[in-house]
Amino acid sequence: MGYEEAGCLPVGGLEAWRLLRRGNVQSGERVLINGAGGSIGTFAVQIAKNYGAEVTGVDSAGKLDMLRSIGADKIIDYTREDFTKNGETYDVIFDVIGKSSFSRSVRSLNENGRYLLGNPRLSHMVLGRWVSWRSSKKVIFGATGQTIEDLLSLKELVEAGKIKSVIDRRYPLEQMAEAHQYVDTGDKKGNVVITVET
Repeated sequence: MGYEEAGCLPVGGLEAWRLLRRGNVQSGERVLINGAGGSIGTFAVQIAKNYGAEVTGVDSAGKLDMLRSIGADKIIDYTREDFTKNGETYDVIFDVIGKSSFSRSVRSLNENGRYLLGNPRLSHMVLGRWVSWRSSKKVIFGATGQTIEDLLSLKELVEAGKIKSVIDRRYPLEQMAEAHQYVDTGDKKGNVVITVET
């Protein structure tokens, strides 16, 4: 892995790793990742597959082929289908971006299902504690407190060929503003990296 690929791990990789681990993803479980085509989502797809899960990736049409290429078993174009309204249920829903309906997402969970929120709002935190207390379903919020052991675990997955960084574009340091503009379009697949000449 080069410096650019390695630079993606401590952000998207660690967040995906910690939340999926806290969600106790098991082999054979059905996992849906909403926002699967971004920096956290692309790692989440690969890590969930490594756990042996059946993975459904949700994102826009332009990212679906890439999601298939990194292991998503099923894909949903959110501009054409709302996963919370299609009647499917999942053991784990990982909402990377926090834009799906909280209540419908919880209803889309199987018994003992886990709803992982990478970007929770205050209302999600309050509702999540209530859901976790009143039902068999659990709501788990963004991961904090990453450790060197977490990074070493990701390193092992990279070395075993189980995960890789998905890089859409590379920009030199002088074009950082353009890089941010591209990220803001929402069209990026995986990561955008800034290259620094030495």
